[in-house]
Amino acid sequence: MHHHNHKAWVVTVDMGYGHQRATYPLKDIAEGGIITANTYQGIPQSDRDTWLRNQQVYEAISRFKQVPVIGEIAFNLFDHLQAIEAFYPRRDLSKPSLSSLQVDRMIRGGWGKHLINKLSKKKLPLVTSFFVTALMADIHGFPGNIYCIICDADFSRSWVATNPQESRIQYFAPNARVVERLKLYGVPEERIFLTGFPLPKENLGNGKPKTIKKDLLNRFPQIDPKGRYVGQYRKTIRDHLGTFPSKRSTRPFTVMFGVGGAGAQLELAKTIVTSLRSELTEKRLRFVLVAGVRKEVREGFIEHLRFLEIENLLGGSVQIIFEKTKEAYFESFNKMLRVTDVLWTKPSELCFYTALGVPIIMAPPVGSQEKFNKLWLKTLAAGIAQQDPRFTNEWLFDWLDSGWLAEAAMQGFLEAPRYGTYNIEKIISLHPEQMKKVRTILQY
Repeated sequence: MHHHNHKAWVVTVDMGYGHQRATYPLKDIAEGGIITANTYQGIPQSDRDTWLRNQQVYEAISRFKQVPVIGEIAFNLFDHLQAIEAFYPRRDLSKPSLSSLQVDRMIRGGWGKHLINKLSKKKLPLVTSFFVTALMADIHGFPGNIYCIICDADFSRSWVATNPQESRIQYFAPNARVVERLKLYGVPEERIFLTGFPLPKENLGNGKPKTIKKDLLNRFPQIDPKGRYVGQYRKTIRDHLGTFPSKRSTRPFTVMFGVGGAGAQLELAKTIVTSLRSELTEKRLRFVLVAGVRKEVREGFIEHLRFLEIENLLGGSVQIIFEKTKEAYFESFNKMLRVTDVLWTKPSELCFYTALGVPIIMAPPVGSQEKFNKLWLKTLAAGIAQQDPRFTNEWLFDWLDSGWLAEAAMQGFLEAPRYGTYNIEKIISLHPEQMKKVRTILQY
């Protein structure tokens, strides 16, 4: 695996976790560190205000969804505005959506010009995980190549320029469906690269599958305690992992539960822990709550442990991942993921982490693109939808005995592309004449 020290401007936005999670693995190539478009040093107040207005609408609606009846209706209406059209029948979807036209107008009115002028002083490629920043570069005449990472298994028309034929934006697709979707939106094929989603290098083992294989082998004793899956698929496991998992477990069965950026899944986490109270007390499993950078999520959860009178389990069979900055949070999360047996999360961009051999239990999706992420995981058989969380203590252990979670882990490892980070680094470093054969050098 070649290490390219070609630099690029890596631009993200601070909205939820997804866009920053997608750029975090590219920090090695980020000129001057990763740049956050809506909070960078020296951002003009008018630009900041425009970002803020857009973000507040989204976060308010995500939280408002919790309100009985009307919340659901308001959210569905909002979701409909940014909904992803059905894929079939295949047809021309290149006509810009209302939101595309609106964003286009705001950028032509000067939004983002300050940032793009700043970046244009040094001619480097620009890689961004958000469509608005890609469009800003495109419209404000950024001189270098413009690359946009798509962060979901399917996505809405607003990610593509109003006139895709004339736009200079090139796309990094996390899966094959996104490639096809980009074509329906009118993006020429030569500007689309199937790279896979960028996963953290610390989990990939610097491009050698050894780390992922080792972590997956260590997962088997916990997720297949009766050996149902291993017994049936010995040959497959040996062919792909080089050896067999040991029968002995080296750690407690570990479930990591992620609360999304808007903090909407805290109630679900409380319900799960209530159900698992005696299993946690008996140390039959370890539950890791991912509070991210949200203090109120962490505090709300600790309060609930107090209510259940199991606060003493904190730091033992109950753990919390909480950090002051997103960068520190991603680091802790990635480290913990290596010793996690099941990731329980809504089907956000984390669905792509199944490529690391981690089975996913899916909480209900929030928003149109998460429904597609859920469908993608189900199609790979790498994710299973949660059952009633009040009875987690029953169904979770049934799933373990049946070997389902082991199957999901193996499927994620076999089917989901995992080398997105390296593929992106490679593409950025190529000369225009090498670009033509790029598709043959990518790894999945």
